[in-house]
Amino acid sequence: MSVNKVTSLAKAVQGLVRDHDTVALGGILAREPVACSYELIRQNKKDLTLIVDSHDESVELLLGAGLVKKVESAYVWIGVIGSGLNFRRAVEKGIPRHVEVEDYTNLAIGMRFLAGALGVPFLPVLSMSGSDIPKYNDKIIRMQDPYKGQAVNLVPAAEPDVAFIHVQRADKMGNAQIWGMLANDVNIARAAKKVILTCEEIIPTSEIRKIPNMTQIPHYCVDAVVEMPFGAHPLGVAGYYWLDMPFRKIWLNASKTQEGFNTWIEEWVLSWDTFEEYLQKLGSDRLAKLRKLERDNYQIPRIETY
Repeated sequence: MSVNKVTSLAKAVQGLVRDHDTVALGGILAREPVACSYELIRQNKKDLTLIVDSHDESVELLLGAGLVKKVESAYVWIGVIGSGLNFRRAVEKGIPRHVEVEDYTNLAIGMRFLAGALGVPFLPVLSMSGSDIPKYNDKIIRMQDPYKGQAVNLVPAAEPDVAFIHVQRADKMGNAQIWGMLANDVNIARAAKKVILTCEEIIPTSEIRKIPNMTQIPHYCVDAVVEMPFGAHPLGVAGYYWLDMPFRKIWLNASKTQEGFNTWIEEWVLSWDTFEEYLQKLGSDRLAKLRKLERDNYQIPRIETY
């Protein structure tokens, strides 16, 4: 029997996210759940701990809004555009609030999510050996491999309270198909206690079944499904739309000061009631160009028959 988990993002965040939660964000430098960060800001969810690998706007937004008390990550930046200025300001000056940082590498973060998905308390990695990261992160424990005697670093399992993952296609139950880079999403979905899934489009389960090997996240991992076209804007989604680089440059310029970022938040996050209004503000011509840029390069193949 199918279960319809479709809801609005506002209801999902209101019902499934609490202050002080540990939050994981899917994607990696693309397909990040940026619209979910907007909604967390709109609902003022506070004192969050973020666990991410390498992330852009989805994390920078939350840091600039002062909602984050700790970041466990490998990298927070604005891709090829420039430095993560909100991250730097929070760490270096405590503006808008001090943020605790727990450093890892991308591999170490990935292994933490894998440990959480497997239900084991930690996993060993060779990553970070020879660096200062273990020196400044007491969660990383160095030991001798009991089989070969090699030194390894143990990293703790990541088991976030809630995960936000944005995908291309899902059905109403939450069976989700991802095209292009998977990042850590397969393991994040299994490691998190609750999963809020946003997607570019909801499709019938019969369409999911036409190409089942692309279903990376099964329905039993998912608590809520939200159809949210352009839910990763201004980042890209493979097969759907390209990066909105001019928008990102404006955003980065605004974040050079806390006052500028606050003004940007008022205009682009707090001034609308629905995400559709945000898309209308961007303009249909702009969105059509982003779709064309992506689809001139890559399109998701359509399976017409079994």
